[in-house]
Amino acid sequence: MTGEEDVPYFAGGVEDQHVPGGRVRGYLGYVARLLDARTTLAEHRRLLVVGGWLSLLAATTLIDLHRDRAAAAHLRTAAQLARETGHAEIAAWCLETRAWQVLTGGDYRRAVDISQAAQRVAPKSRSAFIQATAQEGRAWARLGDARETRAALGRVEALVSPLPIPGQPEHHYRYDPAKSEAYVATTLAWLGDPAAESYARHVLARLESAADGPPRPRRAASARLDLSLALIAAGRLDEAAGTALQAITSGRLVPSNYWRAREIIRAVAG
Repeated sequence: MTGEEDVPYFAGGVEDQHVPGGRVRGYLGYVARLLDARTTLAEHRRLLVVGGWLSLLAATTLIDLHRDRAAAAHLRTAAQLARETGHAEIAAWCLETRAWQVLTGGDYRRAVDISQAAQRVAPKSRSAFIQATAQEGRAWARLGDARETRAALGRVEALVSPLPIPGQPEHHYRYDPAKSEAYVATTLAWLGDPAAESYARHVLARLESAADGPPRPRRAASARLDLSLALIAAGRLDEAAGTALQAITSGRLVPSNYWRAREIIRAVAG
């Protein structure tokens, strides 16, 4: 199997950003012990695939915790297992994860290049392909290229529109269509587009209601950062500061949000 049907699911996933490192290491150790036992060729490959997903999950979590060296080691392992098993989806997620890392590190041109490489590798219309396309749009927005940004957003919309709502929307490696609006809000806010405010307000209202399932306070905190950026672009610094303060004091921000919060603080203070 080389598609999303073999993606392991762990309750909580990466979405709530509280996957304990020891838990992931425990799963990896269990897979390693199984690989040492007698297995059929099909079972051996299946274990390598699961090991690839687990290594990718560990890398994603460690990047969020800014443990870059350990994250790089796990990402290399995941990429190697993807090559050995011919698993295009894992290979694409490895690239997308790296694109996300360099984007948050401020290397936007490189983030574009890696996102495009992920799209070339990924099975078309699968989650890694969609996420890499969205990541490309975010990188273009940071570079201030409105044409390329909107082109990427248009491609994401076309890919997402036929998708059903997944049964496990917090699953990091299954694209949740509800994420699309949040990505649009973030991307437009970075681009300085006035439409970002209405998108961000809509996303925030939806996340705090029970219309699409239970409220999602972590995503709501991130949506407040999007709204704050949009308000800064509109010159409404006091409202932006108040909105960002709500996000920061909610206790729901995760380490991967901190750089965005710092950016808002600098903009308001400057």
